[in-house]
Amino acid sequence: MRHARVFAIAGLTVVITAAAYAAQTSGTPSISDEAPVVEETAIPVEDVTAADAEAPVREINLRATHWGDPIAGRDKAATCIACHSTDGNSVADIYPRTAGQSEIYMARQIALIATGQRTSGLSIAMLPFVSDMEAQDMRDLGAFFSRQRNVASGSADDTVITGGPYEGMKVYEVGQKLYRGGNKARNIPACIACHGPTGAGNPGAAYPRIGGQFASYTERRLQEYRTGVTEEKDPSFFNIMATVSHSLTDQEIEALSSYMQGLHNTAQDIALVASMKTAATPTAAPEATEPTPEPAPEPDSQPAPNADGSAAPDTPASPASQQS
Repeated sequence: MRHARVFAIAGLTVVITAAAYAAQTSGTPSISDEAPVVEETAIPVEDVTAADAEAPVREINLRATHWGDPIAGRDKAATCIACHSTDGNSVADIYPRTAGQSEIYMARQIALIATGQRTSGLSIAMLPFVSDMEAQDMRDLGAFFSRQRNVASGSADDTVITGGPYEGMKVYEVGQKLYRGGNKARNIPACIACHGPTGAGNPGAAYPRIGGQFASYTERRLQEYRTGVTEEKDPSFFNIMATVSHSLTDQEIEALSSYMQGLHNTAQDIALVASMKTAATPTAAPEATEPTPEPAPEPDSQPAPNADGSAAPDTPASPASQQS
């Protein structure tokens, strides 16, 4: 049967090649909760300019920014919650999940939309909200959403395929095979090389989180990459994905998208289930107990005194002595 897609992990999906992964593996520096950390070195994010030649050219120089401030980003995210929810865990599959997404990746995608270089899907609907943003605002937003916990709970399609080259396999099994091992004969690298076993991505190299993302969103993005057509002025990232996806069939794209929707962090799942069980277990009231009776006093071993107050004799007098 086909499982319904449920709330699934993290926004703006992409699958990247193994070769590119080897070239870019830098980690993400820690970011203070109180203040942004200034980064003096260049960030692996390209400058973005407007695609429409007739419109005034706007430059967004992400290289001139420092690491985002999640506190500032939280305030700037007020306009995002209507579609992406307060924590980036969108409940509607037309809006990608952004919780736990890479800061650099998010900032770059916002810049592409703001300058008209990304217009597919509902990107155009974001234009009024991002067109006036400064580059640092984009980093701050990315920092905020990157700190949010992705609570993806989507499931993969386990329908058995009845025809074609994958007959007899379940839909998600086709996606799992490609995700973990690729297809060497067709020059399709394994997605796991860049996006990891749970689809968490590589924040330093700006390879996005894709685990738990809505299958319908991922499917559309892979189809866009497969066309090889983009308006991006610097298409280096796009071209990586275009190379990966150019030989994927519609069936394989559907299977990959389903498999990635079902990817979860097992440790987080176990912790979540445990916390739900703990919250649902009522606290038992202490049982009423009978009071413990006081022990009866032991009888006095000493004889009672005489009526006149004198001490009683140690032994009672014999009848003969009483008569004398």
